Amino acid sequence: MPDVPHLAFASPRVLPRAASLPGRVVVLDIAFAAKVGDSVSFDKTTAPFLADLGDRLAAWVDHHDHERHADFADDPRFRLATKAQHGACPEMITPELVRQTGPIDTIVAHVDLDGLYAAAKWILGGKEPYPGADDDARAVDTRRGTPGPRAIKVDHALRARFRDDQVKRAVVLWLVHGMQLGAHDDLLDEAAHEFEERAAGTAQLAGRFGLRGRVALVDVAGARIPYDKTDLLLAGQELAPVSMVRDSGNVTIAARFGSGWDFVRLLELGGGMPTRVSVPDARWQEALDKINAAPEPTPTAEPGAEP
Repeated sequence: MPDVPHLAFASPRVLPRAASLPGRVVVLDIAFAAKVGDSVSFDKTTAPFLADLGDRLAAWVDHHDHERHADFADDPRFRLATKAQHGACPEMITPELVRQTGPIDTIVAHVDLDGLYAAAKWILGGKEPYPGADDDARAVDTRRGTPGPRAIKVDHALRARFRDDQVKRAVVLWLVHGMQLGAHDDLLDEAAHEFEERAAGTAQLAGRFGLRGRVALVDVAGARIPYDKTDLLLAGQELAPVSMVRDSGNVTIAARFGSGWDFVRLLELGGGMPTRVSVPDARWQEALDKINAAPEPTPTAEPGAEP
């Protein structure tokens, strides 16, 4: 079995302290921070983390759009792409990249499926944990296509317990160790079952969507019903090209991958996933107005598709 490095889990807005990360560090599927209010931006979040890591950063691999990618074009440690170029991060992890990077001590991975699949693939020397794993990660991250049963279980487990680092670590170890029966598999099954119980709450909240031009809007602030935000956004997209969920001081906006919508540019966020963003709730009316006033977007091809 391959050696498993220290694992840390993060998001663009919430990065670990560099001092807590041993040795040489690889960062996988973590976007450069987009500007959110006055507290989060590349300069306030990503740049200090990079400065603190210094020469200990071995590689940074990511597939989210950001205006600052160009600043690192000449640094071979950075393998940065857009969502249109790579629908998910694992397909960017190759045996050659792992060999070129050399020994590492820590992996900082994004908290979702494609971040954890990327971590497992790195540990396995750039080899997929199972045939079709890259395709599964792309299907889950773009919400296009049908992922296999392994990926569905992992995706549901992570969405049911999105704050539980034990589940995230179990995903990586389960993949690296060949998806064997045992404690990790049992934990994922248990968490995935919890997700299934949320489906009823999601369906109930989906009935509250109202149409505001091109946008299906629902306000779930204060709702005591367990639900899954991704599935709620997808339900809204059955009613309108764009869905918007207001909850807990934020608004999440989404459109189908490949739809041509670029909310990063439209809302001047600086970076992120073009078809799914979050902004402070104070901007919801502004976002609604800009979406409804925007020119009709031109659908884009899937990554790797013929133009």
